[in-house]
Amino acid sequence: MDRLHGWRDAVGEWFDQIALQTPARLAVGGFASIILLITGLLSLPFATASGQRAPFADALFTATSAVCVTGLTTVDTGLYWSDFGRAVILVGIKIGGLGIMTLASFLGLAVSRRLGLTQRMLAADEARAGGLGDVKHLLRTILIVSTGVELTITLILFPSLWRDGLPPLTAAWHALFYAVSAFNNAGFVPNDTGLVEYAGDPWVALPVAMGVFIGALGFPVYLNLIRAWRKPRTWSLHTKITLVMVALLSVFSAGMLALFEWNNPTSLGAEPVGTRLITLFFASVDQRSGGFAAISHEGFHEHTWLLEDVLMFIGGGSGGTAGGIRVTTLAVLLLAVAAEARGRRDIEAFGKRIGTESLRLAVAVTLISLFFVIIGTGAILMFTSNLHWSLDKVLFQVVSAYATCGLSVLSSEQVAQMPEIVKHITSALMFVGRLGSVTVAASLALNKQRRVIRYPSERPLIG
Repeated sequence: MDRLHGWRDAVGEWFDQIALQTPARLAVGGFASIILLITGLLSLPFATASGQRAPFADALFTATSAVCVTGLTTVDTGLYWSDFGRAVILVGIKIGGLGIMTLASFLGLAVSRRLGLTQRMLAADEARAGGLGDVKHLLRTILIVSTGVELTITLILFPSLWRDGLPPLTAAWHALFYAVSAFNNAGFVPNDTGLVEYAGDPWVALPVAMGVFIGALGFPVYLNLIRAWRKPRTWSLHTKITLVMVALLSVFSAGMLALFEWNNPTSLGAEPVGTRLITLFFASVDQRSGGFAAISHEGFHEHTWLLEDVLMFIGGGSGGTAGGIRVTTLAVLLLAVAAEARGRRDIEAFGKRIGTESLRLAVAVTLISLFFVIIGTGAILMFTSNLHWSLDKVLFQVVSAYATCGLSVLSSEQVAQMPEIVKHITSALMFVGRLGSVTVAASLALNKQRRVIRYPSERPLIG
């Protein structure tokens, strides 16, 4: 027993030393390792329905999309992969949704029955916990909420899928796949037609939409609501901002989509009124992060694509399974503009003052994200010049990848023609987008510099 305890302590100390020196690089390395493992499993011959080994570019793309909970694909998930391949994809989605550092904390508890200081710091950063004291409660909440929501959605979906003619085991498997994919905002589907055939079925579309909505809120919000759901006044500023922004963006999304597409014969206009209403509700929570296509986006107007670009770039709540710059980032930027317009010194919301550190971080996240989107768009345009892909389609694809949303406006023929270099660029965008631009930027920095001397202040002209 003494030897076992010594081994546990040695492993814990080794982990703490490495993580303390380069925590951001550890997160990047952890995600990369999981992606390579999933890629290797998907490269096995029995991972495909045909029994032939999948090309490396497609296996890597699918693995990255699964672990980064994106949902973009280069092959049809329901037709190309075998049951084993789809099970591997589902495991990748679950790991990516929980987060590598959160999973590492679970493993640390299982091995050593304790959480070290560095492990707490990493888990708190991964899940955006408010403080180190919240981490154990947060981890428990993550496990309970994610498992509970996924099982509930599975039980709701199973009767509808069985009723529509699927064998019981297949219906149960598809229900579980949809549930895990929905809560983790992954956008993967187990069948070849996806949710298109269920667009008018409220017992399928609405549970999936609710899974996407709950998953996108963020784990810190769950923890806050569980602790004080009867006392809204005691909710944290983060929770209040997240709930308000998500509600406003959902209403805005549904309203603008109805305005643009209600009478479009190539999209909503071709559907019955009931199906249109269900699709609008579904899209109001799905457009920013879910990645499920209850209706083909190829038939949308170009200005609708631009609207979706903006919504995907914003994303969902911090510390959850959604992507994008996050709704709290947008809220801080808007509040800063409002404060400047009113001539106020402080940024305020719900009776609280938001510090300049939050504003600087919001500006950094937004600008770095814009940088990756612009570079990615230019690179893909350059490598697809012979295919004549339009700017609006390429921009949509890049934003969807970086924001880990998973929606696509490319036709099946265009996806089949996608060069390998474009697949790798898109994979890189998904990887950077899932980890967060700030985390990636921090991982590239060799050392953090603390300056003792500060220069005198002076204001340059702006605008």
